[in-house]
Amino acid sequence: MNLPLTPDSAASDSGAPVCSAKGCRADAVWVLAWNNPKLHTPQRRKTWLACEEHREHLSQFLGVRGFLKDVVVLGEWEAPAEG
Repeated sequence: MNLPLTPDSAASDSGAPVCSAKGCRADAVWVLAWNNPKLHTPQRRKTWLACEEHREHLSQFLGVRGFLKDVVVLGEWEAPAEG
């Protein structure tokens, strides 16, 4: 797995990645890959992590803005090579 964690990404006490939803400390299960076309090249993928409970909410938030590109199970995520 090649998961670039952003400075906003957090890890649980066990070192497992946690959900990106505000205030959530649950283990992440999903990777939501997105980009803002006004700021990023089409190939660029930013990531948010989501637990089961917040996957739909975070997906909708990104989807309404046209930012959501893919939703993948954390264990299957391979970040696209940049450059």
